[in-house]
Amino acid sequence: MVNHVNFIWNIAESLRGPFKPAEYGSVVLPFTVLRRLDAVLAETKPKVLNVAKATESMPDMLRHLRLTEAAGHQFYNTSPFDFAKLVADPQDLRANLSAYLAGFSENVRDIFERFEFDKTLNKLAEKNKLYAVTEKFAQADFHPNVVSNIDMGLIFEELIRWANERSNETAGDHYTPREVIALMVQLIFALDDDALSKPGVVRSIYDPTAGTGGMLSVADEYLRRMNPGIQLSLYGQDYNDASYAICKADMVIKGQDVDNIALGDTLTEDAFDEKRFDYGLSNPPFGVDWKDQRSYVDEEHARLGFNGRFGPGTPAVSDGAMLFLLHLVSKMRKTEDGGSRIAIVLNGSPLFSGGAGGGESNIRKWLLDNDLVEAIIGLPKDMFYNTGISTYVWLLTNRKTDERRGHVQLIDAREMFTKLRKGLGSKRNELSPKDIETVVGLYAGFEDGEHSKIFRNEDFLYRTVTVERPLKQVWRSSADAWETVRKRALKLFGGTLDELDQMLEALAGDWADNSEREFRARISAIAESLRIELPKAALTVFVKAFATSDEAGELMKDSKGKPLPDPSLRDTENVPWDEGVDDYVSREVLPYAPDAWIDHAKTKEGAEIPFTRHFYQYVPPRSLEEIDRDLEAVMDQLRAMLDEVER
Repeated sequence: MVNHVNFIWNIAESLRGPFKPAEYGSVVLPFTVLRRLDAVLAETKPKVLNVAKATESMPDMLRHLRLTEAAGHQFYNTSPFDFAKLVADPQDLRANLSAYLAGFSENVRDIFERFEFDKTLNKLAEKNKLYAVTEKFAQADFHPNVVSNIDMGLIFEELIRWANERSNETAGDHYTPREVIALMVQLIFALDDDALSKPGVVRSIYDPTAGTGGMLSVADEYLRRMNPGIQLSLYGQDYNDASYAICKADMVIKGQDVDNIALGDTLTEDAFDEKRFDYGLSNPPFGVDWKDQRSYVDEEHARLGFNGRFGPGTPAVSDGAMLFLLHLVSKMRKTEDGGSRIAIVLNGSPLFSGGAGGGESNIRKWLLDNDLVEAIIGLPKDMFYNTGISTYVWLLTNRKTDERRGHVQLIDAREMFTKLRKGLGSKRNELSPKDIETVVGLYAGFEDGEHSKIFRNEDFLYRTVTVERPLKQVWRSSADAWETVRKRALKLFGGTLDELDQMLEALAGDWADNSEREFRARISAIAESLRIELPKAALTVFVKAFATSDEAGELMKDSKGKPLPDPSLRDTENVPWDEGVDDYVSREVLPYAPDAWIDHAKTKEGAEIPFTRHFYQYVPPRSLEEIDRDLEAVMDQLRAMLDEVER
């Protein structure tokens, strides 16, 4: 595999000059696909050409069936050209390539259209690079007997990773490290091995962010190794044309139904609206906003509610990963139909972002209330090629075993990795087969321990209560109050601005009234002494402007005689789900604020999964004596160096 990748990127390097490094992928990716398809069809090519000639007058659908039968695949090429014949005629190469591409069945032509391959070929021809590139690819032996479907998938993935690095793709987009996929695949199948190994098993797997199809390919490889006779249907969707083209090419080669791979934005164009699947896999983009999809998502949320995909809520617009999580959950089979299992890679944000009552918290709570979260595995940092952030694998299912019902398993695999000898982009670490075996073993074992902890769903739920304190006010002079009165009272004032300023000057000095009645009396007395008529509305402006919150002040009450809350003293407390609010307040609040009370109308329910906190291990600081010894040793070294300089 490595030799083939190096061979292809040597071709890419030969493009330097007319093409920028970020454009190399637009050349070598479609050419690699084209060469692979050419090799796959080589053996049945003569038969296909004969059938093509004999079926020219047949209806399109019948002719298509005859040609696929002759080709032995779900695709074919009726052009007389292959790579050998193309390079044998350099003069007409550009026209012959167009004829060759046009000879493919429609389901394959779509692949090259999404690559915008015609534009690439035109540019290669314009820059006198077309023959050199075609001739070099003709030398590559991609026949299935030489390069297996699995290895070809690896080549595709390595090429797309290389291309993404040079085009600065969004972190985590399009490509998931092979060993992370292997972990996810083994996790979702770990508890189903017995059922999956039986003869005649039929299963479907879906990836709504399929990229180049890596997850689908690894799942296919794993299940066919376990049960060669399994009937497996692979479904995927992606919004990126090049990734979609590669994924579709890979599925074509594997003999999958190419209609099961769709192009489009999953959040706005669900290509499999009515379908449900046995398994789901996904690595949605990390930290990517969904502003462009917001109107559609919000409209679906409002119109369909829980009958749609986003009933529990929507996350902050800055990160749409949880929308893909909800989308996957909506694709689960009903429990009575066998249920489903899901594995999805997310960053740390979906564990804790958003407070009670917010979109993210509501989504977490809904998942926990419906007992869908089975396990969350913390992965090592620096695992992905374009980002070093912390990542987590969420396992969800609606068919938990009896012992797992009502529980969530957290697995800490953050230190289970092998250092790469040479980093690949941001990737510094990888999961070894032993690491994967350890994580899967912890998951299957379902036991409390150093790296595995079992929690009840309720352990992650809480209530956020609003703690109010009574409003107590005094009335005192301040510059801000003066400005407020000059702006607002003049409109209600019967006198002039000069008269208003006279009143304010009379209020100057260091004073404070501990009751509203005292202050009203003070203002009224000043107005009377200056012979100024002060309307009641203007007096109210004075009262509000000079009022200041103060513990020593007058207790303010509403019209029913109840204490008014002081917004400046308002606070919130998170109460554990299993504890009564009154008991919590009596223990945690009232001893420190005896006059506090809870505004129950503002209570909100929330959910948070503080993964890191549950695996935190306290490391005591070094003793002062040890630190002093180290400092003294450093000082001795510095003294010795200074002595040498002085000599």
